[in-house]
Amino acid sequence: MSGTLNKVMLIGHLGDAVKMHYFDGGNCVGRFPIATNESYTNRQTGEKVTSTEWHNIVVRNKAAEICEKYLSKGDLIYIEGRLKTRQWQGEDGATRYTTEIQATDFTFLSNKAGEGNPGVNPGAQTSGHSVNKPMQSGNVQENVPEEDDLPF
Repeated sequence: MSGTLNKVMLIGHLGDAVKMHYFDGGNCVGRFPIATNESYTNRQTGEKVTSTEWHNIVVRNKAAEICEKYLSKGDLIYIEGRLKTRQWQGEDGATRYTTEIQATDFTFLSNKAGEGNPGVNPGAQTSGHSVNKPMQSGNVQENVPEEDDLPF
């Protein structure tokens, strides 16, 4: 195989509201963190261990505006995208790096029904800049494996 692949798929909870940055020409970027959890039972102690991994998500233009409008801290979301590492010079002159997920597709998984958001479809899928048909309620959540005692 001569090609390469850079693809990330995550289901997690927003750790903060979407932070928007607007540019000349009408373009914008939204950034927000999501948390994914891994839980397992330690075989030696029988203790349940949970670790949280934080991911920095970047969405652009119309997708960013949709996220800003409908997402809030704690909401569950499915994200597809690719890894991108950026570098910049810090105020102290040191070179800094960050790795982000550049979102290409996402699906809102939190149920917003009855929370004063008419027109919000909690199962709406977004691909790039357009909203596609809604998913069957709970499809993605039903595919999430049950917790087990495996440490990976």
